[in-house]
Amino acid sequence: MVEAIAVASGKGGTGKTTATVALGMALADDGYDVTVVDADTGLANLLFHAGLDDAPVTLHDLLLGDRDVTVADATYERFGMHVVPCGTDLGDFEAADPQRLRDVVADLAADTDVILLDSPAALGSKSAVLPVVLADRIVVVLQPTIPALSDGLKVHEYAQAYGTDTAGVLYNRVHDPDDVDAVREQTERYFDAPVLASVPAADVVREARADGEPLVAHAPDSPAAEAFRTAASRLDPEAGDEDAVADRFASAVVPDRP
Repeated sequence: MVEAIAVASGKGGTGKTTATVALGMALADDGYDVTVVDADTGLANLLFHAGLDDAPVTLHDLLLGDRDVTVADATYERFGMHVVPCGTDLGDFEAADPQRLRDVVADLAADTDVILLDSPAALGSKSAVLPVVLADRIVVVLQPTIPALSDGLKVHEYAQAYGTDTAGVLYNRVHDPDDVDAVREQTERYFDAPVLASVPAADVVREARADGEPLVAHAPDSPAAEAFRTAASRLDPEAGDEDAVADRFASAVVPDRP
């Protein structure tokens, strides 16, 4: 089986990468073979969350296409998952061909159960929208405010336009549970998808990143980690034929700027 899930948001600063890694670890703990890919090629963060800031080969090397490296070279075992980090070199980002991401994901699909794509926050370029187009479903990460719902809804609508379903909405960095109660009904109506969990704001999230560890490893008993585990349990990844899924990824049409 294999399913690709893009973790997306409508703006930066929602804690999307923290959520991606936490969901990946929780799914791995549930017995899934998980591969996490930093598809945010312009503002890569996953390598810091996974303690891979010194990784010798990254997704950038694969997207450049002129370096003698393989997908396996850019894949690292971390915290019970396979992790494909992206580099932070601006020159590599500008020279990278986003269409090559299709082949990378197709290669990974042959040997994993769940692919989590840490997606760019905005939809302003081909490299930004491609993870949403490749995914079977998206998880929308946002804060419980009306403006945030509006930003996330843009991603949801774009995903629908390309046949990508929404698995659910994940409220993150929640300071007041009453804020969630105020927008939950609108969220489930507009997104036609469930609220997966509400993750409280917590100092341990910042501490985990500073230590180069995912939250679920750094503070496994924290309320935030427990909320991410709840969200992961509600994802219920769906089985897909590896060859068929890989073919779909490899032949996906890269859209123009939305």
